Amino acid sequence: MSTDLTAPASSSAFLSAATGMGPVTLRVGDLDGMIRYYRDGVTLDLLSHDGPVAVLGRGTVPVIILQHAPELRNPEPRSAGLYHSAVLFESREALAAAVYSVAAFAQGSFTGSADHRVSIAFYFTDPEGNGVELYWDRDRTEWSWVHGQIEMATLYVDPNGFLQEFLTPASVEEPRIGGASVGHVHLSVGDVQAAAEFYVRRLGFESTFEVPGSALFVSAGKYHHHMAMNTWESRGAGRRQLALGLAEVDIVVPSADDVAALEERLGHYREPFGNDGRSLLVDDPWGNRVRVSAATAAG
Repeated sequence: MSTDLTAPASSSAFLSAATGMGPVTLRVGDLDGMIRYYRDGVTLDLLSHDGPVAVLGRGTVPVIILQHAPELRNPEPRSAGLYHSAVLFESREALAAAVYSVAAFAQGSFTGSADHRVSIAFYFTDPEGNGVELYWDRDRTEWSWVHGQIEMATLYVDPNGFLQEFLTPASVEEPRIGGASVGHVHLSVGDVQAAAEFYVRRLGFESTFEVPGSALFVSAGKYHHHMAMNTWESRGAGRRQLALGLAEVDIVVPSADDVAALEERLGHYREPFGNDGRSLLVDDPWGNRVRVSAATAAG
């Protein structure tokens, strides 16, 4: 009998529909340079800068946490880790302002754009090689689901045409329009089946879209995806070595009861985890650190 790794053992094992993503933590070699990129390019605000740690976001919402670690080296090619952090903007006008800003600030860092049917996305690489997606969601009423799977695609978007339509002179002068948050996090992993076992069966996300054998998209509450894992550049990768790049992915659940339910589930599967009194800390099979916190504690 085959085992379906795309669903938890029972419906009660799903994460709450109100689950969302918290900030992405990166270890960086050049802290000042990375602050400039995310502040002056991506148009995030510098929320705090305490010694070797800087937090950037919008308003009071943290998006990127930078930890200075100049003693570390770049990760090995084709290793597991971050594929991209995805920053979600509230409107196409806000997205256009950020896209124009980062393209002007870091010329040559733009890597592509796409209409995914559920969203419009633009892709960049930060100065230390971390992938960055800037995107806007279409209204959920425009999304299409077939047999429990979201219909997504990768359709061409003309970046210049998008900017011509949605960029305004006012937003060029002041690009910080509305809020921004981490919409999803996309990881490079060694094996999609093992990713499904960990992120769906053990953490409790639902599978929303699959590219058989190479990519898995998962979410809570029927979002198109809060996380994704692919093997496009990392097939067969083993456990990560300590290096620059991804330090931690933050998942935010509504309450302490949700954290306790996850703790019980991880215990059931004998999955090693830590509990620092505020949140659970667990590593996926490749050593990508995941923190799960209650919204009250995260706030």
